Amino acid sequence: MSTEVIAVTDNNLIADVIGILDQSLQLGDRASSFDESTPLLGEVAELDSMAVLTVLLGLEEHFGIVVDDDDVSADTFETVGTLASMVAEKVG
Repeated sequence: MSTEVIAVTDNNLIADVIGILDQSLQLGDRASSFDESTPLLGEVAELDSMAVLTVLLGLEEHFGIVVDDDDVSADTFETVGTLASMVAEKVG
């Protein structure tokens, strides 16, 4: 997957991704302050290797996509925006 960030203009997509992060990681009130630029990997303590799998499964189920191993890297989970960009690519 390219590390280039696609401009995600769909606020609903961003909100859905944040909601899945919130539900998967049980972030509580902290997720309400998340936006596209919120750093994830290395900044959100709950986002460990097992949690990454939970988030990916949540994204696949919610958006009806399949995330391949090649689509997942540290760059994918750099920020909410980079994660949403990957989803936007998959949704088409």
